Amino acid sequence: MPFRAPVADCQFILDHVVDYAQVSATERFAQAGADTVAAILDEAAKLTDNVLAPVNRNGDTDPARLENGVVVTPKGFAQAYAQLAEGGWMGLSASEEAGGMGLPATVATAVNEMMQSGCLALMLNPLMTQGQIEALEHHASDDLKAIYLPKLISGAWCGTMNLTEPGAGSDVGALRAKAEPLDDGTYAISGQKIFITWGDNDFAENICHLVLARLPDGAAGTKGISLFMVPKYLPQADGTLGAQNDLKVVSLEHKLGIHGSPTCVMEYNAAKGWLVGEKHGGMAAMFTMMNNARLGVGVQGVAMAEAATQKALDYSLERTQGRTSGPTGKIFDHTDVRRMLATMRADTYAARALALACGVALDLGRATGDADWQARAALLIPIAKAFGTDTGHDVAQIGVQVHGGMGYIEETGAAQFARDARITQIYEGTNGIQALDLVGRKLADGGEAAARLLDEIEAFAESVRASHTALAGPLWDAAETLRETTEHLVTLPVGARGAGAVPYLRAFARVLGGYFHLKAAVAEGGSGKRSRLACFYIERLLPEHRALLAAVSAGSATVEALEVGDLEG
Repeated sequence: MPFRAPVADCQFILDHVVDYAQVSATERFAQAGADTVAAILDEAAKLTDNVLAPVNRNGDTDPARLENGVVVTPKGFAQAYAQLAEGGWMGLSASEEAGGMGLPATVATAVNEMMQSGCLALMLNPLMTQGQIEALEHHASDDLKAIYLPKLISGAWCGTMNLTEPGAGSDVGALRAKAEPLDDGTYAISGQKIFITWGDNDFAENICHLVLARLPDGAAGTKGISLFMVPKYLPQADGTLGAQNDLKVVSLEHKLGIHGSPTCVMEYNAAKGWLVGEKHGGMAAMFTMMNNARLGVGVQGVAMAEAATQKALDYSLERTQGRTSGPTGKIFDHTDVRRMLATMRADTYAARALALACGVALDLGRATGDADWQARAALLIPIAKAFGTDTGHDVAQIGVQVHGGMGYIEETGAAQFARDARITQIYEGTNGIQALDLVGRKLADGGEAAARLLDEIEAFAESVRASHTALAGPLWDAAETLRETTEHLVTLPVGARGAGAVPYLRAFARVLGGYFHLKAAVAEGGSGKRSRLACFYIERLLPEHRALLAAVSAGSATVEALEVGDLEG
């Protein structure tokens, strides 16, 4: 069966699990009420099902390629992009003053998930543009905003971000790209950048690169880095495009997945650029874009999980193999197949709810200025990114297993999701970096933001214990164990928390997943498909938190004691 955008599930979570009504109750987002959001989700679903999903396989079988210095995109991508632009989807959350819709991040998160399920490779393009729009809105001069924002929001121009270099990956401060001041107030940008998503295409009028580079007086490390707008074509005073800038695509990377998305090696040879934000303040400006992108990448994981789950479920209802005693007569009736499918669906739900809860926290923090909501969003972003992408990878792998031998055959399409999902755990900060951020910066308040969230979980579990004993009791216990581990972690020096960082993040996500599943079961009245899924999650998946927190409590001694020879075999 073709892909079906999960509108009903997104709507249910917004209405009953993450309390989106708080967002639309604010003055800033009053226009984004229930009816408006429902209409937007329906339109996004139509575009996903009818336009994006049909071109997904083209991107895998007919990858983007470089011909005579120009990127040629897969068949159907340009036409699909044109419909995205025509519908105004690039400016979903951009300010209305700049020509965007001004909608909450929560709504953009739901829309992006559906569209990325349809065609992740293509939708990486608008994700980059959306992040650039936000960075420019917060940090660019009025002159730059006037030139770039209308074009980016309309989709006429596309945006990228250029951080990584051959010798500067996660360690951005090691970059070597240079920016030399010019007499006219602009800068000459020189250097090479790698892993640049959608560094070029054949359907936009202009490609606008945000590039990190160091001025001659820039200090070493991240504190000396500045951010520059470096367009492919130089805009003229009247808004038309002039000469091509001194930049080029050197090559495209040959990747495990997302073949339809060109990942470029970019070379800048004294290319003209404009400063964005303050001198030496590039990382602050870029982090505006990266935080947007980190939640966006977590949502990509959810998107791959949803697509893989649908494909696996459809296959299980078509494939006959072995004797079954169930009603379908297909492999779905085998208990272990149902276990795999339930794991896929339960974790996809948990990751989706986590991403939307993060969106709500972001929106309420922006709309109200409430420091507690801002801290909640900061706490949830690394968890949403890491758990969302881990879920995308794990669910896609299970999807291959449900298909059996046919999952290893490309024609079924199951393997594409497994390959496409893999990069999401790596880019925009590896999941290990997200975990270190969680136990470091996000617990720097002594664990107060985490404690407030755990208070909320425990209070809810206690309030429904009488009616949902089998679900609420285990969740309360899990939250309390997580609280005790958190209280222990914050007593340690930050450097001593690293060995337990990944299991701690995973355990936190497990507990949050239980919370969201319990809220769904309660909203449903305790009887129905969401309640049965909640029972499965809390009984079979939530207990993983115990082993994870045991690993956190074990400390780092056994890890630090290992030497090279111990690992050589």
